Amino acid sequence: MAKDGKGKDGMNKDRAAKASGVAKESGVAKESGVANDAAVVKDAKRKHGPARLREHYLKTAVPALTKEFGYKNVMAVPKIHKVTVNIGLGEATGNAKLMDGAVTELTAIAGQKPIVTKAKKSIAAFKLREGMSIGAMVTLRGDRMYEFLDRLLNVALPRVRDFRGVSGKSFDGRGNYTLGVKDQLIFPEIDYNKVEKSKGMNISIVTTAKTDNEGLSLLKHMGMPFRQ
Repeated sequence: MAKDGKGKDGMNKDRAAKASGVAKESGVAKESGVANDAAVVKDAKRKHGPARLREHYLKTAVPALTKEFGYKNVMAVPKIHKVTVNIGLGEATGNAKLMDGAVTELTAIAGQKPIVTKAKKSIAAFKLREGMSIGAMVTLRGDRMYEFLDRLLNVALPRVRDFRGVSGKSFDGRGNYTLGVKDQLIFPEIDYNKVEKSKGMNISIVTTAKTDNEGLSLLKHMGMPFRQ
């Protein structure tokens, strides 16, 4: 019996050792898998790289602005902080489907789902009640912002009929610029056959510039086609 017990103990020890070995191997494999996943993500980011317009800002706009205004610190050079795209749709009070179309189209244009804006107060003359959906808005930052601006400046605006440039007088006094677009069809992401109604939009470019002159120069160096 003692011999059998010892044999069982030996077998139990062997099983425990094997289980421990399997656990260790499993742990190593798991850690290795996580490491591999991280490496794949890192490689994907490296391949994708930063937005083209961001690189243009760092390599071209920053040196040009520093030379023009004599900034002593690179952190003082103005940059684009964010871009907001807003579609106002008062007609949606009588046709809810128009709002669905606006959200879908703005998502395609901006690459990010917008929020639906609501009426803050009731206006009887416009048959408007507080809380009704009257528009859609999206705020872009980082690479999505630069990618949107790249498409706007180099693809969408040149598609405007008889385009001669945008006005340089639409600054707010603090270096921020607002551009009005009459038709969403200038963006190639929009399918003409699926558009129910032409929708205009306001595009506001918020910068860290302290003056309109600095903001104007920043946008010029970024490629904004101002009217001569």
